[in-house]
Amino acid sequence: MHTVETVLLVLMLGALTGIAARYLRAIPLPLIQIALGALLSWPQGGLHIAFDPELFLLLFIPPLLFADGWRIPKREFFALWQPILRLALGLVLFTVLGLGWLIHWMIPEMPLTVAFALAAVVSPTDAVAVSAITRGLGMPAKTMHLLEGESLLNDASGLVALKFAVAATLTGLFSWTGVASEFLWIALGGLGAGALLGWGFARARAAVTRRVGDVAATQMVLLLVLLPFAAYIVGERIGVSGILAAVAAGITTNFADLERSEFVSERIQTEGTWAMIESAFNGAIFLLLGLQLPSIVQTIGEASHHGAWALAGYVAAISCALLLLRWIWLSLAVQGSLLKAHLAGKMAVRPSWRLTLATTLAGIRGAVTLAGALSVPLMLDERAPFPARDLLVFLAAGTILFTLVVGSIGLPLVLRRLPLPAEPPEAREERQARLAACRAAMAGLAPDPAEHEGADPQWLAQYREAAGRLTQDYRKRIDLLDDGDDPSAPATPEAQADTPEAVHQRRLRYVMELELRLKCTRIERDTLYAERHMHRINDESLRSLVAELDLAEVSLRKRLKVARQAAGLPPGG
Repeated sequence: MHTVETVLLVLMLGALTGIAARYLRAIPLPLIQIALGALLSWPQGGLHIAFDPELFLLLFIPPLLFADGWRIPKREFFALWQPILRLALGLVLFTVLGLGWLIHWMIPEMPLTVAFALAAVVSPTDAVAVSAITRGLGMPAKTMHLLEGESLLNDASGLVALKFAVAATLTGLFSWTGVASEFLWIALGGLGAGALLGWGFARARAAVTRRVGDVAATQMVLLLVLLPFAAYIVGERIGVSGILAAVAAGITTNFADLERSEFVSERIQTEGTWAMIESAFNGAIFLLLGLQLPSIVQTIGEASHHGAWALAGYVAAISCALLLLRWIWLSLAVQGSLLKAHLAGKMAVRPSWRLTLATTLAGIRGAVTLAGALSVPLMLDERAPFPARDLLVFLAAGTILFTLVVGSIGLPLVLRRLPLPAEPPEAREERQARLAACRAAMAGLAPDPAEHEGADPQWLAQYREAAGRLTQDYRKRIDLLDDGDDPSAPATPEAQADTPEAVHQRRLRYVMELELRLKCTRIERDTLYAERHMHRINDESLRSLVAELDLAEVSLRKRLKVARQAAGLPPGG
């Protein structure tokens, strides 16, 4: 099948499986997509795709990691930096060493360096699969933030460990000092390159939009979509982690977005575009994994002398050891940091054995593991094949499936028994932010004596009437803590005689009320951004609340344009 046709088919199937998952809620979406991909490629005449790991990493991983870095709440990410680093760096090293020795002991024909390579391949976790499985099951928000932060960083540490294990296999040389210095250069260089590119893009975007405003929103969103690819390519070209470069670019861009509260059209388009990209690319990744499974199974069946039951036993043993090592590391090295975070108010749920078990089962492997396994070279040199490569790829794919199935079954069972707080901290913060925005908008309605000095008495009376109605609306919202009222709904005009002058005055009052509502909407949004700058709400709450105001402002702008035309006023006056 032609490459373009294959891509279109994979994207279409990703969308269809997303719809099907709404009706098959008991089965996580990743498992549906993997199963469908395997069914499509299993028959002799099925769909077979030549998988290029480097192309896969370039096309799918950078935008997804960029989106994760852009969306992850920065307050929680930096508040939990200690347990995140211990998982992303310490756990990866612990896994590579412990699991590598176990694999070599269990499969003696696999050289130790290749066993370390396999352990490095299966060390990165996949927060995308975890969020797909735990959606609506009550995974504590801070725990999910911890898992997302771990997944953002351990992709790079796992792939760096893989690189050195492969190099040691090819050359027979290994140096701990060389590994440490190379890792620092790759990790810090990747973060620095991505942050620099993100900062440069933010400065250039600010310079352009200062001149043209929101007119270039579509072009800016397109450039933003291309930014993770640029960060990844630049990182790889200069010899650092392209994955971390994409993550750092996403985090930097998010910080820059906090200064762009007035660009409504760009923000709405950006949210919609990234939602579509994440859905399409996530679906494509798991479908491609399913499409590769039959060929991986067929290859290992032809090349290996191990029986089917022995291979299944290796997969189960490696996966169980992987989860056991994760549980040990969480219990010994991370539990203390989580308890400190709880006592400091940074985690609502107190660490317990159930929470530790849920975090252990959430160590699901995914796209990066598959790409890393397939990136292992075919040959040691011109004559000798890379030892046990087919077995390595099969065991990595089996580990992905095993952890997905165990997580799909175990996580819902554990999470249902996990005690949850009466009210999530984010919900309380959102309510306080709404109250602050309403109070700021009410304060903005107060007439400025200097501005209204010498104003026409009739205009001033209309202004006070419109401001009074809006103030009542805001007081109701404050009293009831209810955000369900539509701030853009026009007040019902009072019954008046339909003389031309009365109609004109009614239209002028309507224009004034819409202008005041628009002013209040902008004050509310500015207040929400101020709340975020003071760390009273996180990025998720800000994004949710601002989205409501953006939609209200778009509606108000259109209605105000029509109302000004009906009142005979200039469009932008």
